[in-house]
Amino acid sequence: MAKGLPKRSEDYSKWYNELVKKADLAEHSAVKGCMIIKPYGYSIWEKMQAALDKMFKDTGHSNAYFPLFVPKSYLSKEADHVEGFAKECAVVTHYRLKNAEDGSGVIVDPDAKLEEELIVRPTSETVIWSTYKNWIQSYRDLPILVNQWANVVRWEMRTRLFLRTAEFLWQEGHTAHATRREAEAETVQMLNIYATFAEEFMAMPVVKGVKTESEKFPGAIDTYCIEALMQDGKALQAGTSHFLGQNFAKAFDVKFADKEGKLEHVWGTSWGVSTRLMGALIMAHSDDEGLVLPPKLAPIQVVIVPIFKTEEQLESIREVADGFKHELLKLGVSVKFDDRDTNSPGWKFAEYEMKGVPVRIAIGPRDIENGTVEIARRDTKEKKVVSKDEAVQYITDLMEDIQRNIYAKAMDFRAELTTDVSSYEEFKEVLDGKGGFVSAHWDGTAETEEKIKEETKATIRCIPMDAEEEDGVCIYSGKPSKRKVLFARAY
Repeated sequence: MAKGLPKRSEDYSKWYNELVKKADLAEHSAVKGCMIIKPYGYSIWEKMQAALDKMFKDTGHSNAYFPLFVPKSYLSKEADHVEGFAKECAVVTHYRLKNAEDGSGVIVDPDAKLEEELIVRPTSETVIWSTYKNWIQSYRDLPILVNQWANVVRWEMRTRLFLRTAEFLWQEGHTAHATRREAEAETVQMLNIYATFAEEFMAMPVVKGVKTESEKFPGAIDTYCIEALMQDGKALQAGTSHFLGQNFAKAFDVKFADKEGKLEHVWGTSWGVSTRLMGALIMAHSDDEGLVLPPKLAPIQVVIVPIFKTEEQLESIREVADGFKHELLKLGVSVKFDDRDTNSPGWKFAEYEMKGVPVRIAIGPRDIENGTVEIARRDTKEKKVVSKDEAVQYITDLMEDIQRNIYAKAMDFRAELTTDVSSYEEFKEVLDGKGGFVSAHWDGTAETEEKIKEETKATIRCIPMDAEEEDGVCIYSGKPSKRKVLFARAY
C-alpha cells in the first residue's frame, strides 16, 4: 500500500486531510461541507458510541429521538440561543418540487410554501423543551434524564472532515430537574463522564474547565468543557456540558408543582459530544505512517498476516491462526485473519499500519516449524518473536500496555507544551514559537479577552476547574487577577 502521507512537521493540515482519506475513514460528499463516513471510520464512531451510551445508561439516562425539524418560532423564544445559532441555520421554506414549464429542470413549487418555515436542527433544546412542557406537571415527573443520538446541521462555510462539517453526528443529553443544585450536579457529572471517556478510552488527556461568558453556549448560565491538545500545539474542544438554569423552562413555560403545590420553573441541562472526537483521536496520536489507535477504540485490535508461497503453507498457517482467533475472540478481542493472495505481506503491513491496528501477528512456514509467531505493536513499531503457547497472554498484556503508553505519551506532550507566562510579550513568543496551552492571568473582562483574540488569534479555552486562587496581574491590561486561565490557538 503506497503510504504517501505528508510529514506532520512540514504540513500538518495536509497530513491530517490525507490520513483521513488514506486510512479509509471519510471523504467529501457531493454536498459542499458534508462528509461521507466510510465503514472503517464509522466502526470507530460505533465503538465510541457504545462506550458512551453505556456510561450514560449507567448514570440513569435513557435514549429518545426528537424531530429533525424545528419550527422557526421555537428558535426565537430564547433570545441568546437564536442569536448564537442564527448564522448557521438551514431553513426549509417549501415542501414540493415540480418540473419547470420550459423543460429546464426541477424548480421549487411556489404554491407549496410552508405556513411556518422550519429550521433543520442545529441543536435540539427548543424542540425538546417544548415537549417537556407536556411531560412535566409535578415534582413526581422529575428528573427527566434523556439523551438522543442524532445528526445536526450547522451551515459552516469553512469545513474540514470530522472537525467541522455542515452536518455531523452527535449525542445530545437534555435533562430537567426540580432544583438548581440537582441540575448543577448533573452538569458536572456529565463533564466528568466525558473526561473519563476521553482519558480511559481515547487515551487523550483533557483539562476540565468552565468557559468564559463570551465563549459559553447560547442560552446557558454556565458551560463546562474538556479541552485537549493536538500534536500541532493547537487546542480542541472535545465536549461540553451546559447548566441552562431556568432559561429554556421560562422560554417554553415549563413549570412543575412542588411538594407544597407551589408552581416553579424547571431547571435544565444539556451536554454533547460529536464526530469531532474522531478528529481529536486522529490528531492526538497518529504519526507519519498513519493512524495510531488506542486498543479500546480500534475496530480491528489484532490482525494476523500469513506469509506463504503455497496453498499448503497457507493451510498450516490458517490452522494456527484459527486457534489464536478463537482464543482471542473468547476474551473479547477483535481479530482479522487476512489471507488475501492479491497483495504481498509487506503491502498488508503498510495497510494495517495506516489503519492503526494496534497489534499485528505475522506467521510464516518457519514460525510453524519453530512454534513461534512475530508480534508487532503499532504505537512503538517494536517487534518480538513469541512462543505460540504464550502468544495470547502476551497479546492481551500488550494491548493494555499500548493503551497506557499512548496516554502517557500524550500526557508528556501536553506537559511539555503547557507554559506559564507572566507578561504579554512572553505570551506572544510562546504562541508563535512553542505553541500549546499558555497559562496566564486575565482580568476577567470581555474587552481584554477580545483584544487578545484579535491580536494573537488565541482564545481562552477554559478557566480550569482545579485552578487555585492566586493574586496576580492581567498580562494584557495589568489589572488585578485572582486566577490563571488557559489560552491557546484552537480548532
